[in-house]
Amino acid sequence: MRKLFSRLHLWLSIPFGLLICIVCLSGAALVFEQEITRALHPELHRVQMPENDATPLRPSEIATCIRTQMPDSLRLSSLRLTADPQATCMAGFENVKRQTLAADPYTGEVKGWTQTLPFFQTMRRLHRWLMDAPQQKGMPSTGKTVVGVTTLAMTAILLTGLVIWVPRNRRALRSRLSVSCTKGWRRFWYDSHVSLGFYATLLLLVMALTGLTWSFGWYRTAAYALFGGTTTATRPQQQTDGTPAPHRADGKSGHHDARQQTVGLPRSRSHGGQATKEAAFDYTVWDRALAAAQERYPHYKSIKLGKGSMEVDPDPSSPLRKTDRLTFDPQTGEVTAIARHEDAPASQTLKGWFYAFHTGSWGGMWTKIPYFLAALIGGLLPLSGYYLWYKKTGARKKNRAAGRP
Repeated sequence: MRKLFSRLHLWLSIPFGLLICIVCLSGAALVFEQEITRALHPELHRVQMPENDATPLRPSEIATCIRTQMPDSLRLSSLRLTADPQATCMAGFENVKRQTLAADPYTGEVKGWTQTLPFFQTMRRLHRWLMDAPQQKGMPSTGKTVVGVTTLAMTAILLTGLVIWVPRNRRALRSRLSVSCTKGWRRFWYDSHVSLGFYATLLLLVMALTGLTWSFGWYRTAAYALFGGTTTATRPQQQTDGTPAPHRADGKSGHHDARQQTVGLPRSRSHGGQATKEAAFDYTVWDRALAAAQERYPHYKSIKLGKGSMEVDPDPSSPLRKTDRLTFDPQTGEVTAIARHEDAPASQTLKGWFYAFHTGSWGGMWTKIPYFLAALIGGLLPLSGYYLWYKKTGARKKNRAAGRP
């Protein structure tokens, strides 16, 4: 049995090794994307607090300052405020995707647009699609399929490697768990391949099994069903301003329940084929809506104000974003409905959980570090495996040439 698994391990590793190397190393590069981006552009995320302990501006005042500094063609649609007194506030605009505008909450001064660095954009395309991104989200592509098949092969390689790794006695176990640095390069690379592979296998399996949900629909359906969720197709959700709801960085949609509708929003009406302009939004309503949210949530991580609804992240200590969605009257700011995160169906929370366990963000920095090391090891294991295979093949050729068995 061990011999069979050894052959499967080898036969799968030879054709898929380089692809596994690319997927793992690009994934390792993405683990600390947010931290690196913030470090390279601190002015977009941190502000200098006034020395006189001034309080932040009201949301309507920040909105007024932003609108005076931006062209009229950009229509302010949301404002995210955090409980951190040194953090910038983030403004969102209609028809502007994947970008937010950073502003000083004490002065209203615009700091600049936040966006993904080109390096991480390339790493993401390489990690998910091998640079062959689908034309539309959710559509198939050759690169996406190759990554999915490679991840399946990686899962099989890890499992067969575990079977091969199991030692026959206690002395062999001690040898399997350590790396010798005094018995030559071949022994060093063998011990590194065996020992480091064992230590990283669990996290690599978690990454592979969760990552497959983005590659194959049949696997996603089975995985969701296993945890009590469904993947029924739904129409794209809409924001209160009529634009598609953005997808958050943790992989979840910005809304909890498609059935939760905003009450009393001004809507554009059409008459004779001509659409009239939507009534101007009164941003002073945000002041009253923010006060109502802060009354219900004395401690919170962030509050995102929109036109008729707001999203509250209630747990300042959690690295995961578990938002409650509050609907408010656009005239008075009074909260009319609350959709809590814990009440959302499993189908709407599983995607976020799968993303968190795939990237290691579920435990903050304490889980990101071992995830990074495991992904790095996963990218180096094929290289050490190729080296050992090359040495073993070369030794066999020499023995045959010398007439030895």
